[in-house]
Amino acid sequence: MKTVVFDIETVSFPWLELDALQRERLTRWSEDHEDFLRRKEGGALSPYMGKVIVIAMMNPESGKGGVWYEAPERNDAKSADGLFDVVGCSEKEMLTEFWEKLSSYGRFVSFNGRAFDGPFLSVRSAVHGLLPSKNLSGYRYSMDSHVDLLEVLTFHGTVSRDQAPSLHSACVAFGIPSPKTAEMHGYAVGDAYREGRLAEVADYCRKDVEATAALYRRLESTLLPLFRK
Repeated sequence: MKTVVFDIETVSFPWLELDALQRERLTRWSEDHEDFLRRKEGGALSPYMGKVIVIAMMNPESGKGGVWYEAPERNDAKSADGLFDVVGCSEKEMLTEFWEKLSSYGRFVSFNGRAFDGPFLSVRSAVHGLLPSKNLSGYRYSMDSHVDLLEVLTFHGTVSRDQAPSLHSACVAFGIPSPKTAEMHGYAVGDAYREGRLAEVADYCRKDVEATAALYRRLESTLLPLFRK
């Protein structure tokens, strides 16, 4: 079955573009000023208060893929190694092209994509009037189409949330180079975006799918057979 690995990066809408009730909801339980500032970024976790700024996808067999990133004008290029198409465009364009590409694959691999990436992509698409080509959050206990590696490593939530591994932890455990660094990780994306370092975010997202693909290859013959009927 033709397989693709995918990942996204998201940011919150600017604080003053959120209405008063949304701002209050995000910061309602702030314990102090530092916690208030952290919670202000919470819109990045909601497709109702945030947006997609990067999408990356890769064929784990060929190592080739594509990265879409937010840009005011269309820009098509190739990565330095020639393996990835790199496209700057609007959120609507990247979503449209992502679903078009995804429709030709039968299996999708992610890390927490069933609970986060899939719903986020689908809701943002609906906001733009787009119909997703696939349901990325289907039946939780089936690995037939969507292989969410976090679901594999937590055995469909049997492992408690506070014991669930991050992608970084899983990579370290399996000897895979982690895409996370002190300078670039999930919580740093918002700051990098506002500082105009979107190229770094796009490269980070590509490294995420490459690491996820490597983890998939390690689990394909070890843990994944346990989830097949």
